[in-house]
Amino acid sequence: MASDPHAHAAPAMTDAEWQTRVDLAACYRLIAHYGMSDLVYNHATARIPGTEHFLINAYGLLYHEVTASSLVTIDLDGRVVRQGSTDLDVNRAGYVIHSAIHRARHDVDCVIHTHTRAGMAVSSMACGLLPLTQSAMRFHDIAYHDYEGPAVDLAEQARLVHDLGSANAMVLRNHGLLVAGATVAQAFNALYWLEMACRAQVDAMASGAELHVPSDEVVHKTWHLYQPDVRRPFGEMEWPAMLRLASQLDPSFKD
Repeated sequence: MASDPHAHAAPAMTDAEWQTRVDLAACYRLIAHYGMSDLVYNHATARIPGTEHFLINAYGLLYHEVTASSLVTIDLDGRVVRQGSTDLDVNRAGYVIHSAIHRARHDVDCVIHTHTRAGMAVSSMACGLLPLTQSAMRFHDIAYHDYEGPAVDLAEQARLVHDLGSANAMVLRNHGLLVAGATVAQAFNALYWLEMACRAQVDAMASGAELHVPSDEVVHKTWHLYQPDVRRPFGEMEWPAMLRLASQLDPSFKD
């Protein structure tokens, strides 16, 4: 996807946009650190506060190479508003999936999609994500979207949005995982625990041992206690620690 030669000049960058860039770049570094990246593929996107523009990674950078200034600003129609510090393009599949959710869900400011080994494994299981662990029970209301091939068809956007509904996590069947959050902090936290739930399920099922599944009542109670308006929005309290870790690993994400 190339810049629109007729597009207006990018607006001046606000402090709020720069902070979003720093948070999103840290998110990419953390995804790589925890083994959830997939070469140069997949995306974490964040809405720029007060706009209908969102930030996405330049297509060709490894996640540990992403910086605040390298992120590309695009609008909901895929037009590049601010190129960022590289001359790399934007992956169309990332635009198709992420713009659909950013357009439809105004309660969501960050969307993350991954192709992890455990996530892909669970996405291929007819049973889907099972409530085997506390981490999995957090996603009791997880959504599912059937695989339609690489996400390059704009017609798929309506079905993605319909299947996600009001949920904040979705299994893309035979594909991978997707989470949506009100902030980068909340989205990263959801991704981390969804990934851990998938890894635990794969390990438990591979062991061959008989599996114990808690009662529906306990599963629903656990899910309820993870809702952001019940105790706290998970991810916000943890985020300063995550930023410290990202800085300890490599502070260049802030560049």
